[in-house]
Amino acid sequence: MSANTYSFRPYNVGRFILWSLFALVLLVAPKLFTSSLSMTMLTQMGIAVIVCLSYNMLLGQGGMLSFGHAVYSGLGSFAAIHTLNKVGAGDWAIPVMLVPIVGGFAGLLVAVLLGAVSTKKSGNTFAMITLGVGELVWSMSLMLPEFFGGEGGVSSNRVVGEPLFGVSFGPQIEVYYLIAVYCFICTVLMFAFTQTPLGRMLNAVRDNPERVEFIGYDTQRVRYFAFMIAGFFAGIAGGLYAINFEIVTAEVVGAQRSGAYLLFTFLGGSLFFFGPIIGAVLLVLASVLLSELTKAWLLYLGLVFLLMVMYAPGGIASLLMMNVRVAAYGMLRRLWTSYLALAGTALTVLVAVAVIVEMIYHIKLNEALGPQMSFAGVMLDTRGTDAWVGALLLLATGVGLFEVSRRQFVRHWGQVQGDIEAEIQRREGL
Repeated sequence: MSANTYSFRPYNVGRFILWSLFALVLLVAPKLFTSSLSMTMLTQMGIAVIVCLSYNMLLGQGGMLSFGHAVYSGLGSFAAIHTLNKVGAGDWAIPVMLVPIVGGFAGLLVAVLLGAVSTKKSGNTFAMITLGVGELVWSMSLMLPEFFGGEGGVSSNRVVGEPLFGVSFGPQIEVYYLIAVYCFICTVLMFAFTQTPLGRMLNAVRDNPERVEFIGYDTQRVRYFAFMIAGFFAGIAGGLYAINFEIVTAEVVGAQRSGAYLLFTFLGGSLFFFGPIIGAVLLVLASVLLSELTKAWLLYLGLVFLLMVMYAPGGIASLLMMNVRVAAYGMLRRLWTSYLALAGTALTVLVAVAVIVEMIYHIKLNEALGPQMSFAGVMLDTRGTDAWVGALLLLATGVGLFEVSRRQFVRHWGQVQGDIEAEIQRREGL
């Protein structure tokens, strides 16, 4: 006779605290940052978090390098903006707060059609197919002005229909909280997907597709399902974009937008779930703040991407998690002097590079304003030799000191890792 046994998984208190903190941040953020610029950035960050997480379902979790993810968020935006116009004309009775769902189903429908072709291949072939699909859809935006609106795009008004619960979405704060709710729900659902058997199998397809086929799974079908789910969430982000900006142009399906999703998801850290969230924040900061500070912001962005590929291919999230591991063993204080040396020398190199780049841009783009330019409150003469020689000497000094600091850091880091391994073996032996 066998007795029934029941087992219960322990309640994950840490995970509950993290999700509660995430919800709290979304709730109080507009109370702490009250300016119109801050509100604009917060709304864009919420949208970017959803679309970067959806892209990471392909790149980080499935190992699918896509160059056309903007197709699904962009077409979701067009579906949402046309829905708003239909609601405004009285043809459809859809609450504005449900319009992003329309965008999500539009992204899902397109992913069903295009994913059936794209996911038949993997690796470089998949990447090239998505690039071709992206260019195909972008070219269609010029040929179908009835849907894409031509060069001027499609505009609408989000204050349409009857207010639901007194919310008209006229004030920007109401739009922010709509985006925040969708951001939280979509983030929870995408994290839940990673814990499902399909999400685990997607990781297996990424790591070893041959073994997955040996145990009887169809790798193309796994990629296809993940592709459709990613398209759905990207479409939701596109619908929120349409509500926020009230205008959608062909730019939203362009290759530049897809490249931005790829770049910032990678910078944030595609191998960790929270990495794309960091990348989404950086995406908005770069496109809104950095672009206002300098005309060479894309050049700086490219340099940062190059350095991250060379020295930290796991992204910012991997750097954080590596140091969390060191801190967990109480050894982070042994590295703080090395970190200070790295930060100081890196800042020196950054200042030198920025001076050289800004002087070149001033000569090429602002020559009519004269040779004088201001950099961090200091007047520089772009026609004189002093500024150029000083910048080059500062650059050479900074690079040399940075290399010395980097080698010292590598040595200290290796010693710390060795001590951590020794501590792990000691604990296992107890």
